[in-house]
Order: sequence, then C-alpha cells, then structure tokens
Amino acid sequence: MSAPDGLNSPLARSDSPIKDSITVNDQSRRVRPGPGRPTLSNEELLDKALDLFLEKGFERTTIDAITAAAGVAKRTVYLRYGDKTALFKATLQRAIEEWIIPVERLRAAETDDLEDTLLKVGEILLTNLLTPAGLRLLRITNAESGRMPEIGAYTYQHGTEPTVAYLADLFRRRIPPPFDSADAEEAAIGFLYLVVSGPPTMTAWGLVLDSAAIDRHTRYCVRLFLHGLLPRELGGDSLFRSPRAAQAVPAEALQTENRRLKKLLLDSMLQVAALKERQES
Repeated sequence: MSAPDGLNSPLARSDSPIKDSITVNDQSRRVRPGPGRPTLSNEELLDKALDLFLEKGFERTTIDAITAAAGVAKRTVYLRYGDKTALFKATLQRAIEEWIIPVERLRAAETDDLEDTLLKVGEILLTNLLTPAGLRLLRITNAESGRMPEIGAYTYQHGTEPTVAYLADLFRRRIPPPFDSADAEEAAIGFLYLVVSGPPTMTAWGLVLDSAAIDRHTRYCVRLFLHGLLPRELGGDSLFRSPRAAQAVPAEALQTENRRLKKLLLDSMLQVAALKERQES
C-alpha cells in the first residue's frame, strides 16, 4: 500500500476545498428519478455502492450490480456520475467526510499534562480507526489507492494532513527547548506511526485485540514517543507538565524506566503472538 495502515487514513476533518477530481457534481443531486422508479437519495446510492466496492473490490464491482442493489436504473447512475470510477471516488468522498474527526475535538481533549493529552488524542484516533466504518474505509482506500493515487492524496489531504498539522502545533506549543520546533511535523508523523498505526493494522490483518491490549499499547507507545523526543541528559515528566524547566534525572532512574518499558513491549508482543496462534488453531 502507498502508506502505512492508519497513517494513510482519514483521521481529522479539514476545511480545505475538495479536489476537482474527486468532487461530486452538485448537479447530480438534483436528478429526478424516472417514472415508476422509487426515489433513492444520493446518500443511499453511495452507501449501497460502497458496500459492494468493499465486498468485491473496484474491478469486480459492476454498475449492473450497484443498480440492482440500489434499485435504480443504470441511466440514473450514469447521469449522476458519468462512469464507475467517478462513482467510486464519490463513495469514498462521502464516507471520509462523514467519518473523519474534527480537529476541534482533538483540541478539546488537551490538558495541562502533555502525556495525558497525547493519551487522550491517541485513544480518540484509535477508537475511530477501529470502528467497523473506520476499518472498512481503511481497507478499501489502502487496496485501491495504488490504482488511483488521487484517492490516497485525497485521504491524506483531508484526513492525515490536518491531524499532522494539529499535532505539530501541539508540540511547538507544549514542548520547550531543547526540542527543535523545526522537527515538529516529523514528530507528528512519528506519533501517528508509533501510537496510532499498529492496532488498526493488526486488526485489518485479522488479529483481534482486546481493549486492555490496545490500552497497554497506547500507554507504552506514548511514553516511548515522549522519551524519544528528549536528549539523554533530560528527564521526562517535568518537561511535559505545564511549561516548566526540565530537571535532571539520574541515569540509573532512566535505565530502570527503560527496562520497564522494554518489558512492557515484550509482554505486548507475546500477547499478540498468542492471539494470532489461537486464531490460526
């Protein structure tokens, strides 16, 4: 796929204009059904089409199958969208716009403690990705974005990009020097890779993770991420609670914490392996 699961996925709402290549023609919404045909809203048609595209993939889904499932004439579909490719893009556009999280919701989760803030933000993004709608959208965009790069570009522009911009701004506001604000966007992308990407990827592969395993993953990865931002001579907690100067932490304490985090990661990996083994048996 063109980007890691969970990263090349819609995450937060953007107010930027929709790309011409993936925008539904507004005129299509005013097409009247032919005589004797039941009225079917544009939204209902797109929902039926998305179900079929997910089940069969783009190539194996036909206009005939879509019209049969939706109970509309082929002429109606062609008048609204022109061809199957335009219809497919419209289905994804609708799904993304209805599902993505407003950045304002992420901002509202902020607290005085940066670690707590990132835990809340990570939980919001993970919960959204792990819903049936989120996983469905994740699978189909990753499956088809190689064939239609504009789909990957659209999901990044309207989903991942606003989330990255929000996280980068958060880091610039909340992490004092020696953190280099020029690295804020890279840090934001790293957060999405490390904290958000893993459980949706494993779930898309068929592994079932319980809420306790997801919570352990999130907490471990948030702490790993925050400690990774720090020079070795600085401590963690004092740097991220309100904007106060960092205090030195003894090397022995850092080593103890590092060993604890490594053990937590190993335990999580063993649990994932055990879940996979049970599923395969």
